[in-house]
Amino acid sequence: MDLEIASTRVVAALAEGAELRMKIGRENGPTIVKAATLIVSCLQAGNKLLLFGNGGSAADAQHLAAEFVGRFAIERAGLPAIALTTDSSILTAVGNDFGFEQVFSRQIEALGRPNDVAIGISTSGNSANVLAGLKQASKQNLKTIGLTGKDGGAVAKGVDLSITVACANTARVQECHITIGHILCELVETELFDKSREV
Repeated sequence: MDLEIASTRVVAALAEGAELRMKIGRENGPTIVKAATLIVSCLQAGNKLLLFGNGGSAADAQHLAAEFVGRFAIERAGLPAIALTTDSSILTAVGNDFGFEQVFSRQIEALGRPNDVAIGISTSGNSANVLAGLKQASKQNLKTIGLTGKDGGAVAKGVDLSITVACANTARVQECHITIGHILCELVETELFDKSREV
């Protein structure tokens, strides 16, 4: 591997990601705040978060659920969040008996309650099982948030709040999704637990 060429590619990739993050801040900042406000209201009312996606987005769902249940930056009580991507028995049973498209919608049917928040993550915005999960969530009066890429796809059209990373590069979109997720965690945690704000 040529060190100079590879180093140039490293810098270019990091610059592309940084520029995209700044663009998201300019274009989606208010929507991210609205999403955090929706999550705060959900948790204050004793409801929970349900997160789901495929592949890297499944990993993001699990990562963010862990931040809410464990902690992000503040020592505090755990917050109820479930990643619908972790139970291999449910995923394989539902996939085998009903089809892979239903692996999230079936869990939402069983676990979702009105005013819970369902967070569907799809870099394309068109993942069939994510769409089915969000449709089921809306049917049961859950609030819905979509984290998408490209033009937002069908997910963006069918949720209460869509945060779209307008980029066709899947890797860059996924990097931005976890950044947005961390910002949501920070905003929610600060609103619920930062006692220094009570002045």
